[in-house]
Amino acid sequence: MLALALGLVGASLSLAASGAPRPQPPAGPGDGERAAAPPAVNLPPGVTAGIAVYDRQRGEFTEQHDADRQFRSASVVKLLLALDVLDDLGPGEKVPAADRARLEAMLTSSDDRQASHYWARRGGSQIIQRMVTRLGLTGTAPPPAGYPGYWGYTALTAADTVRVYRHILDDASRAVRDLIMDSLHQATRCAADGYDQGFGIASAFEHPRAVKQGWSGFRSGGCTADTPVTPDAAARAADAPSRSGGAGRAAAEAGGVDLVREALHTTGTVGADDRAIVAVFTLHPNGTSYGTAYSRLTRLASSLNVPGAQRPPGDWYGTWGSGVRVRADATTASAIVTKLPAGVDVLVTCQQRGKRIEVPPYSSEWWAYLPQYGGYLTNVYVDTPHERLPGVPECG
Repeated sequence: MLALALGLVGASLSLAASGAPRPQPPAGPGDGERAAAPPAVNLPPGVTAGIAVYDRQRGEFTEQHDADRQFRSASVVKLLLALDVLDDLGPGEKVPAADRARLEAMLTSSDDRQASHYWARRGGSQIIQRMVTRLGLTGTAPPPAGYPGYWGYTALTAADTVRVYRHILDDASRAVRDLIMDSLHQATRCAADGYDQGFGIASAFEHPRAVKQGWSGFRSGGCTADTPVTPDAAARAADAPSRSGGAGRAAAEAGGVDLVREALHTTGTVGADDRAIVAVFTLHPNGTSYGTAYSRLTRLASSLNVPGAQRPPGDWYGTWGSGVRVRADATTASAIVTKLPAGVDVLVTCQQRGKRIEVPPYSSEWWAYLPQYGGYLTNVYVDTPHERLPGVPECG
């Protein structure tokens, strides 16, 4: 994942949020904008994107924007790793139990350890070369010289990603297709490294959907943020060019694959029978927070023409604070469902009275229900001047 989860700032409040002044709501889906009315595609300043949306039913693209631009793949390359492993299957042969467990973990929770396992044992860059030849990929290439072990630095394009999904869905054997797509349809919100992978497709569209996400160069702060960093992830973080510059910056300035700016990608399928294939790759200005990039990518995905997609009902609101907790009920005595990435936009469907929370100068007894997290957030940390969200109904 190449995610730099080197440390997470704890908070002393029971809601685990910073006491800094509440910022203004972000641009895009903000105070009271309906999720069912997506805005036109509009890239935020400084964001670079490669986009491809393919309608399998009609056999045509509905969106293409810089679809042949190369990006460092981050964990999207795990699709190619899985296909390379499954290529070894003979006709009618079942996936060995050990490989099935590894592949499912790599795809559902984006487990880096499994990707590193296969990268080391199956020839590293040779995996990419095999897949380029077999699938006819035109913009995919192994990691640059000097970074042979960095599988997440594989170059990939939105157009090639559509080709990969089309192969999985239309050309691969049923055993291969089912293992990969079943795993992606069951992708977890919290990744194995403690990152919230519910951005982009996963937030913009209702089920049925399948996702394989990618991120590189960020710190997290959400989901299982207290999970220790794995040795593999820590080693990659310590050397990551996205933080230290050097060869990565030189590659970016020379017109190669950018290894410097923060990268966040959402890929997968949307709609019944995996009707639409969606691939959105993005780069963000250095220093962009995970929550900001998360929200920007979700807005972008929601704005696209995706056949068969259903957008979730509700209202989008910005949030503030770091490590803000979502609870199972409208009280701090209830279980913690997750932690939000700092400053992320959230979807609200209703609100209810609960324990009054005071974070001077803010106070509220109202809690917003977040259906995509399955829990409640005190309105104190919702980016609005109102104690009770106007126009949002009370939960029944």
